[in-house]
Amino acid sequence: MDHAIAQTGTPVAPSSPASPLLAMPAKAKLMLGAGVAGLAAVVVALALWNNKGDYKVLYANLSEKDGGAIIAQLSQMNIPYRHADGGNAILVPASQVHDARLKLASAGLPKGSVVGFELMDNARFGQTQFQERLSFQRGLEGELTRSIGALGSVQAARVHLALPNQNGFFREQQKPSASVLLTLHPGRTLDRSQIAGIVHLVSSSVPELNQKAVSVLDQTGALLSAPNEPTSGQGLDAQQLQYVAQVEASYVKRVIEILEPVVGRDNLRATVAADIDFSQTEATSESFKPNQGNEPATVRSRQDSEAGNAAQATPSGVPGASSNQPPLAATAPLTGASAPLQAAAGGSAGGGQRRDSVTNYEVDKTVRVTRNATGNVKRLAAAVVVNHRVSTAPNGKTTSTPLSSDEVEKLTALVQESIGFSKERGDSVKLINAPFRVEAAPKVETLPLWKQDWVLDALRAGATPAALALVAVLIVFGLVRPALKAAGVAVAPAPGSNLNVLADEPVPRAAPPALAAPRSDAHLENARAIAKQNPAAVASVVRTWVSGDTA
Repeated sequence: MDHAIAQTGTPVAPSSPASPLLAMPAKAKLMLGAGVAGLAAVVVALALWNNKGDYKVLYANLSEKDGGAIIAQLSQMNIPYRHADGGNAILVPASQVHDARLKLASAGLPKGSVVGFELMDNARFGQTQFQERLSFQRGLEGELTRSIGALGSVQAARVHLALPNQNGFFREQQKPSASVLLTLHPGRTLDRSQIAGIVHLVSSSVPELNQKAVSVLDQTGALLSAPNEPTSGQGLDAQQLQYVAQVEASYVKRVIEILEPVVGRDNLRATVAADIDFSQTEATSESFKPNQGNEPATVRSRQDSEAGNAAQATPSGVPGASSNQPPLAATAPLTGASAPLQAAAGGSAGGGQRRDSVTNYEVDKTVRVTRNATGNVKRLAAAVVVNHRVSTAPNGKTTSTPLSSDEVEKLTALVQESIGFSKERGDSVKLINAPFRVEAAPKVETLPLWKQDWVLDALRAGATPAALALVAVLIVFGLVRPALKAAGVAVAPAPGSNLNVLADEPVPRAAPPALAAPRSDAHLENARAIAKQNPAAVASVVRTWVSGDTA
């Protein structure tokens, strides 16, 4: 008491409200300043975290060129962004997704790595014919790429066109060709019709392009547009195997659809093996038949010929002028008596005549050309397993009973009719009745509450504000509170006051000594006067005695 309070003859002036903070020791001031700065940092961090919000995908699967252009544009628009999926996606705050897309669209972004006929819009003045033809080819390739990429199973596509230069010699003109590289989505394939559609699309878009000059490949390098000619000694190709699988699946579907309403769902298993003939044969035959019926034959051609051979006359009689005269015309007697021959008349002997006639008739002729279709079913083999009939008793007990032979025969007949059974073709159907083995359902382990996804997501979302709140609590109780407590104890005396608090001198923690009675009435009066003039200082001193804390 004696070392904490010093009495003077002058009255003590009341202290100002700011005097406790000014009287704080340097260590307490540093603690208070650090605490206030830490709390301000926590408040700023919470504000930034709240303003950050949820990020959503702005664009995904962008090329590097488009991604760089979009990021540069977002930086100019002061829109925060993030990367995801290894840089393949750009994320922005959820509240700015639509606004950012509209602004980027007005700026012409993303342009896309595939360009089409828009290349022709930016044609430069003075470009050569080669440059113009190259721009047209690039635009045509881009348009075909966009069209092929619109298919559901195609993830990406590239089209390469080989367009030869046109010249004036048609016979020496080279034909164009095309190659298409497809990148399919995982787990998806293209059937024959889709591949044929791609080939037809490309061939129809390029003049003088034959469908056989279009090659279609997938991302593994397999040739999808293989020629349809059979390859001897190489077995079935991929398209033929796919066709066999489709045929077998269609027969299995028929069997299941016809038997499920009878035996119940999941009470049968069926499989069908189809032997498909992919060989191509062609035969030509000619048959000749005579004319049938009583109808006259049709004359195809007719030829008549007639020839006569007359003997030449020889002169006869006495040589002279009369014998050298030509014979006179013969005259027939009217009475039947023969007139005497002239002496100078010549005679003829040895003459002949021939007549031929040839007629050709049409004969029936049939020419037959037979081409066998590929993919004919040579033989079918079906195997079906039907479960026993399961019945449940009122007490909950289940029993299984086998099907009768009559029921098995009826089910077999249904299967035969559903697949188009042909005995001449050698088809076979086998249906048996056997109990199905029921596997015990695996136990589903329930995850504890602290391992469930929604709890983990909530913890991740609340980890940052919880950590900031914990830091704020530590700052308050570790820095601010001790500094404020020190400010309440250490009081700086006003000039001319009668009370001096020795803040730098530690107050002992020992129990406060018992207050002794004043030695004289003068001391008691002085203490009362000090208490009246500066009650705050007296209360602080008393509080220090009671608590035993040091400043």
